[in-house]
Amino acid sequence: MRTPILILLAAFAAILVVGAGGLYAYDAAHDDVVADGVTVNGVDLGGLKPEEARSRLQRSLMAPMRRPVLVEAGGREFRLSARRARVAVNVDAMVNEAVSRSRDGNLLTRSWRALTGEEASAKLRPTVSFSRRAVDGLVDRIEADVARPAQDAAVVPTPTELSRKRGRSGLELRVRALRRDIGAELTNPSAGRRVRGQTRRIQPNVTTREVADKYPTYLTVSKGQTKLRLWRNLKLVKTYDVAVGMPAWPTPDGLFSIQSKQVDPVWSVPNSSWAGSLAGQVIPGGSPNNPLKERWMGFSGGAGIHGTADVGSLGSAASHGCVRMLIPDVKELYDKVEVGTPIFVG
Repeated sequence: MRTPILILLAAFAAILVVGAGGLYAYDAAHDDVVADGVTVNGVDLGGLKPEEARSRLQRSLMAPMRRPVLVEAGGREFRLSARRARVAVNVDAMVNEAVSRSRDGNLLTRSWRALTGEEASAKLRPTVSFSRRAVDGLVDRIEADVARPAQDAAVVPTPTELSRKRGRSGLELRVRALRRDIGAELTNPSAGRRVRGQTRRIQPNVTTREVADKYPTYLTVSKGQTKLRLWRNLKLVKTYDVAVGMPAWPTPDGLFSIQSKQVDPVWSVPNSSWAGSLAGQVIPGGSPNNPLKERWMGFSGGAGIHGTADVGSLGSAASHGCVRMLIPDVKELYDKVEVGTPIFVG
């Protein structure tokens, strides 16, 4: 009885060997065939050999990848051609990956898929490269054309008037997002090849409505009219008669600010011929020899606003660069002006 059993076992073993050999032969014969269910960007490569897969991918992917990317931003349209972007589709790499994924698993799992018709179900992405420098160049060009800085509202002074320069919002291009979106369009054969540049409005630090609050006090000096004007929130409050510098020692022109304030100011006499015997001396405040009466508001080096006992000089160019005022007027102005107050002289 043992002999028939041995014969059956030997026969079964032979069948297994033959079956395994058949499976191995089948598997080896299909080692370069793409398995069913393997796609690249939706293009089915199942059952194809490498050359056939290459041909199908070239037909399906190359034409869409040659289309330019159009970017809309700031009401304008910008174009990036595939040639300029150096778009390159690596068909060989995609085919090699498709074949490699088809060989996933082992002899038994691959044979089971073949016998049952089960698909490999591998959805592969296209292998596409492009020039990031070209994309950066396009984005820089778009940014230069579209973006603009916010413009703060400001005061435009003249010796006699204050006017407002309106604030304007700026526009910022979302550069990183645009680079990312363009890259995504260049590498996706199914993309629409259109991108909308995202922008963001930038508000000014000082709006037109806020500019008056920024300048609660402002001074202007008209040398031609010999007038000093006091402004509150950009509105004229009072006009004072003053004396300004002689042609030889003019009051400096331009926009300054009050740098210092002093009651009964000390006079450091300049080493100048016009100072006579007082040149280089320091004359204490309140001294009869001190022409700086009662108050001092310096705004440019040695120039400043001060009271004067020479009332007859008011309304003329009579000083050595300072702005002279009546003593009651300079005391009144002193209490209304802070250090940092802008003063425009012209």
